[in-house]
Amino acid sequence: MATLRNLKIKTATCKRILKELHSYEKEVEKEAAKTADMKDKGADPYDLKQQENVLAESRMMVPDCRKRLEAALADLKGTLAELKESNQQGIEIEETDGIITEVEALFQTEED
Repeated sequence: MATLRNLKIKTATCKRILKELHSYEKEVEKEAAKTADMKDKGADPYDLKQQENVLAESRMMVPDCRKRLEAALADLKGTLAELKESNQQGIEIEETDGIITEVEALFQTEED
């Protein structure tokens, strides 16, 4: 049976993964800029190759993180639906609704 405690934990998980996703996206931007800068300055081919590997690794983390966020979101929605069915009340429910809205908006923005 779903409880407000479960909901809080799952909401926190979604928040954490969302934060992680933003962090990886920033890292990709930073590493992409660094790679472009190295190319412009005619960096050593070996160093450039190493930097491109770093960038590729950062890029690989984004889809993985998105998959985890999608799974966490689905889990969270299920728990929230159960709680709403049993007419439970609490500030946790409002907080969860906010996170769900934020994550769904993020996914819609990326699809457009």
